[in-house]
Amino acid sequence: MDAPAPIPRGGLIESAYREYSRKVLATLIRLLGDFDLAEEALHDAFVAAADRWPREGVPGNPSAWLVSAGRFRAIDKLRRRARFSAMEPELAEQITADAEEGEEMADAAIKDDQLRLIFTCCHPALPQPAQVALTLRELCGLTTEEIARAFLARPPALAQRIVRAKARIREEGIPYEVPERSALPERLDAVLRVIYLVFNEGYSAHSGKELIRTDLSAEAVRLGRLMLDLLPQSETMGLLALMLLHDSRRVARTTPEGEVVLLADQDRTLWDKALMEEGFDLIDRAFATRQIGPYTLQAAIAAVHARARTADETDWGEIVGLYDVLLRASPSPVVRLNRAVAVGMHQGPQAGLALVNALLEEGNLADYHLTYAAQADFYRRAGDRAAARQAYERALELALQEPERRFLQRRLRELGEGGDTAG
Repeated sequence: MDAPAPIPRGGLIESAYREYSRKVLATLIRLLGDFDLAEEALHDAFVAAADRWPREGVPGNPSAWLVSAGRFRAIDKLRRRARFSAMEPELAEQITADAEEGEEMADAAIKDDQLRLIFTCCHPALPQPAQVALTLRELCGLTTEEIARAFLARPPALAQRIVRAKARIREEGIPYEVPERSALPERLDAVLRVIYLVFNEGYSAHSGKELIRTDLSAEAVRLGRLMLDLLPQSETMGLLALMLLHDSRRVARTTPEGEVVLLADQDRTLWDKALMEEGFDLIDRAFATRQIGPYTLQAAIAAVHARARTADETDWGEIVGLYDVLLRASPSPVVRLNRAVAVGMHQGPQAGLALVNALLEEGNLADYHLTYAAQADFYRRAGDRAAARQAYERALELALQEPERRFLQRRLRELGEGGDTAG
């Protein structure tokens, strides 16, 4: 089979790909009933757009145009491969009829397809790690390497997980639909986890030149709003509140040059008050249900930060208490690390350092750069410059995100210059 033509990079088409590709793919998966065929169709649609849009202009409804182009090219490809003859006649007729709808597809239908795709990818017939990986790949377009970092997994193993999940969906005929309301609660955990991983990748990209990928965090917030409309349970409220409170600080998290600004040093007048108020309201609604889960607890922690007028006014005691509850509800090494940081801020660097060192001695998070960054900061604040330098150097070895690497390099330079600025 001939290699696919490359999609031109840069300019109009690359921008359109970032904006429309995941929405269009979700609809193509529903219409064609096959992940791989839909991905081929998406690629072909953008190749066609690269040929026509610069000459003819961008159509009024780019998503619908791309869906239509992808469907027609998928049907042509099926015919060329002589596969239509092996299909049930009514199925072939249905795909052709769908294609003849042309560009009349409503934007609302395309948007709904993304929600359907989440529930397809998060079907209980799939192992949960596969549910999350497949959704991140197909719905959000993360690369295998990006997903592997989110899972702390090897990329080849992660790729095989995705391939097996697609095959299982195809072989078992897993439906492309939002479940009946009675089945929604059992499916909610995996879906919320997917949305939060998407948000985290956008809020603090794991690698690359930019700290923030606004497109991904905005997509996660949009999906969170859709889920809240569909299933207004406490954890749906809690997750959306958590994302909104984090996102409210987005503008203040970097300098105009893209450098990292720590929470304590951020200009709080830049925080988005409307997003904060919406987050506070959602937390109140979630706590009113008296069914408090991990996302709501994390949102409550974020709210303590958001309500503090200055960094010095942060109620670290309350934050430690909330982490204690969170650790019982959802124990994990990352929660323990975050709690250690809070303890260090509340009780002093030696108290935090003891907890971080215990994590490392147990082998937990030994390949996680933020563990060493926290350790280095505690050593620096405690006055042990040699140990701080060693920990910063280890964090720098593990960090993949360029602004974070530059921040760690600045910390190392400060140590060499005799500076002792608290973080």
